[in-house]
Amino acid sequence: MKPRGTTEGRSAHPAQTTETSHEGSGSSLMERVVARENMWAALRRVERNGGAPGVDGITVKSLRDYLRENWAQIRDRLLKGTYTPEPVRRVEIPKPSGGKRLLGIPTVVDRLIQQALLQVLTPIFDPTFSESSFGFRPGRKAHDAVKRARQYVEEGHTWVVDIDLEKFFDRVNHDKLMARVARRVEDKRVLRLIRAYLNAGVMVNGVVMVSEEGTPQGGPLSPLLANIMLDDLDKELERRGHRFVRYADDCNIYVRSRRAGERVMAGVRQFLQERLKLKVNESKSAVDRPWRLKFLGFSMYRLQGKTGIRIAPESLKRLKEKIRDLTSRSRSQAQKERIKALNEYLMGWVTYFSLADAQTILLTIDQWLRRRMRMVAWKQWKRYRTRVRELRAHGVPEWQVRKAAGARRGCWFVAGSAALNKALGNAYWQAQGLMSLSERYQLLRQAR
Repeated sequence: MKPRGTTEGRSAHPAQTTETSHEGSGSSLMERVVARENMWAALRRVERNGGAPGVDGITVKSLRDYLRENWAQIRDRLLKGTYTPEPVRRVEIPKPSGGKRLLGIPTVVDRLIQQALLQVLTPIFDPTFSESSFGFRPGRKAHDAVKRARQYVEEGHTWVVDIDLEKFFDRVNHDKLMARVARRVEDKRVLRLIRAYLNAGVMVNGVVMVSEEGTPQGGPLSPLLANIMLDDLDKELERRGHRFVRYADDCNIYVRSRRAGERVMAGVRQFLQERLKLKVNESKSAVDRPWRLKFLGFSMYRLQGKTGIRIAPESLKRLKEKIRDLTSRSRSQAQKERIKALNEYLMGWVTYFSLADAQTILLTIDQWLRRRMRMVAWKQWKRYRTRVRELRAHGVPEWQVRKAAGARRGCWFVAGSAALNKALGNAYWQAQGLMSLSERYQLLRQAR
């Protein structure tokens, strides 16, 4: 039997609740979470973000239909404090530096509830966070963190204490985290719900594994919980008078000497282990110069007494690896689709890294990318007759046509030849819609 909605018999879609907003974080906080306007905003955000379904298989597209049928019961359990989240679906994704990052994908209903919680809790917690915390906060972004870091270096703090927390999201102590949430949240139902999400567990091969520590990455609430947990670290660094920048679990502290850096590293390590029960990853943490380290994909350089921002070598390496994958000769794909996939990736990449001084390196990457695309085209033409026909069609002189078509060298070598450069030059790829990183970079820099 289908559950009834409101007392008039209508289905209780999130947009049809009638609670009014309450200020503060008192005992009526759950009413604010399930309020009509808040749930509508959460629903739109979840739909906009999309994503894969959780363990129950319900998709984002079918979420509204599901809520029309079930929201009345879900809302009632939330208000009574008896709602039980589903376990998250475990997904492993490769880390750029090697190894696997464990993501937990909640069901779309739990994503909706977490988003609604996030929207109510953020105004309560965010104003109390440090000015040196930039990750996953409204009105702040990675570029702001990198600019702040450069400011500290320009002021003479040219040594960095780079702290990497070992499996932070997997090792957060639930009791310590909940104690920090309870400092500002009085509503026991909200506290029980957050604790329930921490303890929901992970489904692996059909078996639910109980979560005794950690906050799984993948849910909307996880970044806020991370900031709440690490706010104690921020406050301690401020108390000690340090200049630092933190973005989620990535924290850099800027000092004037190596000796000061080593002293700070020892003190922060002790604080994290004793107060927060977190462990520093010794192999990835260091005290070094900022131009020998990376931060959020960027690094720095010194030129004529000034500090500049550049793209970290590791970020350029990952870019080239992605381009190699998208332009692999073994990838069976029409040129139009290949260019579309490249453009989608390159647009996001260059937009993020437009903060860096990178015109020269991007010109070099553009040239390399076009050569890889010529290599793919040459491989696709395959036969001698096809190559002759295509080269002629692109206006290559006859003597170059015969020489190139009969070449016994590999595809990469021919892709750099004068004949193929003439046939498939810059103008050709521009006409095909292939994005130029250097040109897009210039436009983004002019718009800043």
